[in-house]
Amino acid sequence: MRLNELDERIVRALAEDARRSYADIGAEVGLSAPAVKRRVDRLREQGAITGFTVRVDPAVLGWETEGFVEMYCRHKTSPEDIRRGLARYPEVASASTVTGDADAIVQVFASDMRHFERVLERIAGEPFVERTRSVLVLSPLLRRYGSGAPA
Repeated sequence: MRLNELDERIVRALAEDARRSYADIGAEVGLSAPAVKRRVDRLREQGAITGFTVRVDPAVLGWETEGFVEMYCRHKTSPEDIRRGLARYPEVASASTVTGDADAIVQVFASDMRHFERVLERIAGEPFVERTRSVLVLSPLLRRYGSGAPA
């Protein structure tokens, strides 16, 4: 499914601030509040909008350390095996299969270095993992949460 320009503008406004009123978004995109609501409802029904959420600074929740783990898996490990194995870790914020030498890359948040090390050891000990390589984030430089069509 591709969004038309008007739906894309509505989605972008919601992605920037999901608490914006339909009237406020309507004023920005040139529609009435009920028209915006109908479009949002349709986008939810079609699965284009999957939910609404809040973004929280991980540090205020005690997650002071962030890192990325490259996973190199044993032969014939499926993406579903990886997803199922990592889903058990509350410290895993995201995981994706990737191109290149690694099979997957995993974003991990931990309370401190020791906690990150323990999580890394547990991930490396999964039966489907052959080896890992990790990097720690020093300073996040750019995080985008909005949406829009690629340029």
